[in-house]
Amino acid sequence: MDHWLYKGQWRLKRQACPDRGNTKVASHCGDDVDRAAAGSTTAPESDCSVRCSGDSQYLCGGGNRLSWYLWKGTPLYVWNYASGTAAGRYEMLIGGVCVPLLTTSGVNGKYTFVEKYGTGPPNSTGAYELDVSQTGNPALAWRTMHVKTDVFCSAGLTLPDKVGRQINIGGWSGTSTFGIRLYWPDGSPGVAGTNDWQENVNELSLQKGRWYPSAMMLTNGSILVVGGETGSNGPPQPSLEVLPRPPGAGVYTAEWLQRTDPYNLYPFLAILPSGGIFVAYYNEARILDEGTFATIKTLPNIPGSVNNPGAGRTYPLEGTAMLLPQYAPFSAPLGILICGGSTTGAAIAVDNCVSTTPESGAPQWTLERMPSQRVMTCMTALPDGTFMIVNGAKQGVAGFGLAENPNFNAVLYDPSKPVNQRMTVMANTTIARLYHSEAILMQDGRVMISGSDPQDGKNPEEYRVEVFVPPYLLSGRARPSFTIANKNWAYGASIPITISLPGGGPARVSLMGAESSTHGNTMGQRTLFPAVSCAGNTCTITAPPRARVAPLGWYQLFLLDGPTPSVSTWIRLGGDPAGLGNWPNFPDFKRPGV
Repeated sequence: MDHWLYKGQWRLKRQACPDRGNTKVASHCGDDVDRAAAGSTTAPESDCSVRCSGDSQYLCGGGNRLSWYLWKGTPLYVWNYASGTAAGRYEMLIGGVCVPLLTTSGVNGKYTFVEKYGTGPPNSTGAYELDVSQTGNPALAWRTMHVKTDVFCSAGLTLPDKVGRQINIGGWSGTSTFGIRLYWPDGSPGVAGTNDWQENVNELSLQKGRWYPSAMMLTNGSILVVGGETGSNGPPQPSLEVLPRPPGAGVYTAEWLQRTDPYNLYPFLAILPSGGIFVAYYNEARILDEGTFATIKTLPNIPGSVNNPGAGRTYPLEGTAMLLPQYAPFSAPLGILICGGSTTGAAIAVDNCVSTTPESGAPQWTLERMPSQRVMTCMTALPDGTFMIVNGAKQGVAGFGLAENPNFNAVLYDPSKPVNQRMTVMANTTIARLYHSEAILMQDGRVMISGSDPQDGKNPEEYRVEVFVPPYLLSGRARPSFTIANKNWAYGASIPITISLPGGGPARVSLMGAESSTHGNTMGQRTLFPAVSCAGNTCTITAPPRARVAPLGWYQLFLLDGPTPSVSTWIRLGGDPAGLGNWPNFPDFKRPGV
């Protein structure tokens, strides 16, 4: 008790602290502001008579009394508070034409939006493409596209084929849950495309119908689809399957998905550099074998918060996750960061982030407190190796009308700083971004923020599209720039690049994985800093060494001059070893070839 200052007996609103050995309402864990907000008042010392259930050598009050101890040691956490341009800012980008369910950054320099059936106007086609070079003319900025079945709570990825097709998987009910939809991005900024989503469930479909699944690229170039439910509020779909379907292959049934339903939807997935597939779901995590999908390692349970250590992190207790930056020579274990979430029952939003390195011999979770509670939050990786935490609510769970008290504040998470000193409170928005909101990285280094479909009678369906402008774009520094001829990289290759660094450098480059954002899950996200060496303005980038370090696919390449990023260029890494460019071989699908 050396770092605790006794403050006497108080009439306190009490809250159980089960992780402190107090499973009944015998102690309160929280902040001094909670005590003041509850209207607590002093009480006579003689009122204290009950021994603490967690440690009987101390008195924990009596009746409606609690002994109050205030921490006086080294601060357990430090939040930074930015101001002016250091806080970044929200800006309006454009008025929208739909309330998106999922957004994806396209290799054609545009952004695709898909929406669930019944959201927005009755004549909506369910899919649109945004050309941000035309935001001054909305009629040219938005291109109407079409989907045939309901994409409500589907998964999305960018494929490693040579044109960067986008795939959308699963859906709401009936044949939608079996849906596999493909879009070949065409056109360019300022030049309208003509391609549309292609879909025919009678030609190409999942083996199992899935609502709320996740998807990721395997190291052999195939697509892994995980979990979900059989349809709208239906039974669990506790299985994994591979696309394209290997000859004779069925699905792999997972006990851990069956057991943790319905709190495991949209699980977080990642390929690990040393091998294996990391998966986090509800309040659990494990590593799977890449070939058999059998469990090869079970991690400790993910900690929740002091009021409920068992709080969950995936839909409907929805938090958000990111893979921490990887640096050449890529020998360090991959870090996983998960922020926010909620509890069952009282639906108390979680006020912390947790991180771990699953490949370590005995991985443990590190808990870092956030400046505020967040559920239904989103997180976006930035090209300088930091992360923006945005959107969400301070109370509730994910779903229609199930959360309240929108969180308008942005938080910057910087993993290069000491633990519990990594978060900076940034600018605020005025727009509530709740259920079905998204955040993705743009090619100019801004964060596109969209969506919100709360259906709560208080906050509107949100058509407006915002951007968050990070402080690295508000410093007044000129952007670096580069030219590159080779945009189709082999693993380990030496890639020449010509650069311009107005600030003098030194030069750094980052690779940011193509991403699809929905429900706090940014599928395809990866942040890598490959080695770069320069002689004058001529540099050589050494591509990442293998698919487990940097999964096959498309990446935005940024050049950094200090903290300031260039505009990115899309590159493809690792080719198309599974021949997805020749898939699917059906009349209703256009194939780019290998």
